[in-house]
Order: sequence, then C-alpha cells, then structure tokens
Amino acid sequence: MMMKTTLHRAFVLIAALAIGCGGPKDPTMATVPAEALAAIDTATLMQHIRVLAHDSLLGRAPGTAGEEKTAAYLEAQFKAIGLQPGNPDGTFFQKAPLVGITVTNSPTMTFSKGATSATLRWRDDFVAWTKHVAPTAALRNSELVFVGYGVEAPEFGWDDFKGVDLAGKTMVVLVNDPPVADTAIFGGPRMTYYGRWTYKYEQGMKHKAAGVLIVHETTEAGYPFAVVQGKTAEQFDLATPDSNKTRSDVEGWITLDRAKALFAMGGQDFDALKAKAATKAFAPVPLGVTARIELKNTLRAVDSRNMIAKLEGSDPALKNEYVVFNAHWDYFGVGAVVNGDSIYNGASDNATGVAGLLALGKAFVAAKAPPKRTILFLAVTSEEQGLIGSQYYATNPLYPVNKTVAIINMDGLNTWGRTSDIVVMGYGASDLDDYARAAAAEQGGRTLRPDAEPEKGYYYRSDHFNFAKVGVPAFYPGAGVTFVGKDSTYGMTKRAEYVANDYHKPSDDIKAGWDMSGAAEDLRFDFAIGYRVANAAKWPEWKPGNEFRAAREKSLKP
Repeated sequence: MMMKTTLHRAFVLIAALAIGCGGPKDPTMATVPAEALAAIDTATLMQHIRVLAHDSLLGRAPGTAGEEKTAAYLEAQFKAIGLQPGNPDGTFFQKAPLVGITVTNSPTMTFSKGATSATLRWRDDFVAWTKHVAPTAALRNSELVFVGYGVEAPEFGWDDFKGVDLAGKTMVVLVNDPPVADTAIFGGPRMTYYGRWTYKYEQGMKHKAAGVLIVHETTEAGYPFAVVQGKTAEQFDLATPDSNKTRSDVEGWITLDRAKALFAMGGQDFDALKAKAATKAFAPVPLGVTARIELKNTLRAVDSRNMIAKLEGSDPALKNEYVVFNAHWDYFGVGAVVNGDSIYNGASDNATGVAGLLALGKAFVAAKAPPKRTILFLAVTSEEQGLIGSQYYATNPLYPVNKTVAIINMDGLNTWGRTSDIVVMGYGASDLDDYARAAAAEQGGRTLRPDAEPEKGYYYRSDHFNFAKVGVPAFYPGAGVTFVGKDSTYGMTKRAEYVANDYHKPSDDIKAGWDMSGAAEDLRFDFAIGYRVANAAKWPEWKPGNEFRAAREKSLKP
C-alpha cells in the first residue's frame, strides 16, 4: 500500500485545499438505489476482515496454503452473494503465472577502492535480490556510478544519464523526484512515476546496468527502512521467458548512512552531489568504487490467482462494457519475527479492501434496478510484490481494456470512524472526480480533498495504476482526514502512527477500538460512483494534459 513536506505542511495543505462540492457533468445520472446502500453494514465488513486477517490464513502470501484458503473463501463468498464467475471460462479466477525467488544465503556486499574496503551487513545495511530465474546472481567488482535521481524526462528537458555507459556497472540512485522549485516540472511536490522505486529499476534494465542500488531515505521514500527489510523474504515476479535478459543482475537498497560512507570512500560528499542532482545540469559521477556480492537462490514456479466475479449488465447494448472494482488480497505471509509475531496478517492492508469488495458485490446484487453495464469484482494477487497481479490482468485482460469504462480501487479502508471529507489520490486526473463530488455531496455535504502527501506518490503505488497505464480512467479514494468529533490533527496522526508502527509488519492486525462506520460510508460513496458510471450516457475521460490520456486514445482507435 499505501515526503518532501513535514506533517505540519501536510496540515496546511489539508486546510488550504479542501474542494467544494459540485454537480456531475452528466445530467442523466441514475438515482442511487437506497436498498443497495443499506446492504453495506459494518458487522459484515468486520466478519470478512476477521476471516481474512486470521492467523489460519498464514498472512495470505501467494503460492502458499494461505492463498488456497483465501481463494476458497473469496469464491464461496462470491457465490453466496449471488455473483457470477468472472472468468469467461466459467471460473472465479484467472491464473497468474509467477516465479518465486528466495535468497538462501546471508550475503555481504563489499565496496572496494584500491586497498580500502567496507563490508555491508545483510538487512542492517542493505537489502538485495534478483529477478533472474537462476540459482545465483552476482556483482563482481562492478563499478559504481551515481546517476542522481535516474530520471529521463524529455518533456521537462531532464536527463540524468547524459550518454553514460552503464553496461556491467552498478547505478546508485536517489528515490523520489528531483525536488525542483519550478512546479511545472515533476508536478511540484507531487510525486510522478519518475520518483517511484520501480521506475529506478526499469532504468537499470534500460541502460543495461548490472546492478541498481537505491539510497533509502525515510522521508523521501515515505516509509522506514524496516519496510525494505521485508524484501529479504521470497520475491515474486511474472514468469516470462526473457526475465534474465530484461532485468539487472542485482537490485536493492542501501541505508543513508552507508550511502554517505560510500560517497566519502569515493572522495565525494553525498549532500553536495544530492544538491547537484536536483538540477538539470547534473551529470553522472563515477565513484571510483566497485561492488561485490553473490546471491544464492531457490526457485519455484507458482500459479497464483486473480479472483474475479461479475454482475452482468442489464442493458443488451451496454452489458459488454465494464466497470471494475479492485482490491488486492495478498500480504507477506509468514516472515521475520517482530516482537514475537511472524504472521503478517495484513488486516488493514488489505483485508479491509477485500472486505469492501465483497460488501460492494452484495450491494450491487441488492439493487432493484441493476446497472446497465457489467460490474467486475477483481481481487488481485501479488500487489505487495510490485503490483504484479494487476499488471498481469491489465496486459492479459479477460475483458478488453477498450471496453473497460473505469476502475475504482480499494487499498486500505478507514478504520478510525466517520469523516467529513474524502481524500482522492491523483485528484484532477479524470471525470471520475465529477461523479465523486456528487456522491460526496449526497452524504451530508462531504468534501473531496487532494492527497495531503502527494510527494509520496500513492497514486502510483496501488493496482489501479496498471489500468491507468493502459488507458483506463482510474479512481483511488483514501481515508478522509477530518474525523467527526475529533481534533484537526487526529487523521494525520493516525496515518503517521500506522506507517511508523504497522505498515508491512506483523502488527498490522485488527486493533481494539476499530470503528468501521467511516469505511461503510466510504463504500457507499464508492458504490454511488460505480453505479452511476455503469449507467451513464458517456464514458468518463482523462482530463486534458493527463499523462494517461494518450494511452486511452490509442486503445480506442479502430
């Protein structure tokens, strides 16, 4: 799941950027059926969460008994609700072929310059893996080159590589976007895809680098190094015949302290080079240091599952157009022990979202006036491994993307009570915001807010992003921050506490005092959007200038 600014600045943004409610563009919007909204209740939500976050599901890791139990539960619930199999072959799942790669040794990484060397400790100082389907992967005296933020953005006149030859070398790169003052470049404080860690590894592949090491900084990454340490468990990737040719040999992260020591070994000052990297004039800097590491792996093939159900549209002319609700069912399984607990239950992330998906399925079945377009309920695998399940669906769709009208994603529901607002990740991206304003206004005048932490790039960190990349308008609502009956700092404080204490840890369990009334209200909001899109006279579109608009236009060409 789920910082160039401080929390204080986030509070200021929240106060300044509340968005008023206005009507939708399409005057023919359907009335939302009251009986469907009434079908969403907190007791049923909690019942689903208790099952999905129970120790017996073993943390819902792909390719484990936990996946088998999760898939069986979802299929049984889809049937009980009255939904049809979502796969045209008559099943409730789409196979997603994965390969699992586990580092079995506890490798050290050695940096060397002449007679001087430094040894980095596994997990404490660095984390590394390979996506090569091979028993070993290594860097053997690979030259380290600092490439700043690793960005190539011709639309901004930005090139951090400037023709450097990285073949066989290891690129050292900063996370997030370059922090430039010009808000016309990289969206100001908002993270773009150039800032995502996945983009950094893609750049390594593109430039034929043997290795890619990202410097971890908690503020810029948006989470502590403890989250990265979770990547020492089994890593998954799509099983493709050319993965060994398209991925760098070794990918990983190093701590900030070790990065500063590395730069000093190379006769460079980390802070000075980081400042230079925030300018267009930056050019790659060879550090004069080499890296050495050997990873030993075990491999296994895994046929994981995207679970899918549908409610067929009632209009013969529109039923072959689709509105998708999505949530990821996976988490990290059984892993490193933290405070005596080794089961990563993922109660908030994302048992809540999957429970919400089931609640929405029940609501759509309860509607006396069914939607005109078909509704798909998609629970994807391997989100925590890099959005892999949604990537597989988006590139191997069961229903054409050029007939997919919109996707609404749920990744971590509000567990702290009702709010007078709703945060929209990527606010301003598409016409779906117009539907959202109407739905919010009908809930006692709730308001929409843009993400108060846009520098963390949440819009690029969940499954809807893979649909956006192929052009489908994607809506990602998050928990509001203004809680009814609470002080103004309550929401941001709870979010910060979750990220610091529970995010991607075994402690992501059901907490005493959870209040699902806000989640239920948010799901009714999601329902209203999806129901109206499924009945609208025209499709929602990306806003002019949006980065995904071209992909949509391309997909709709005859």
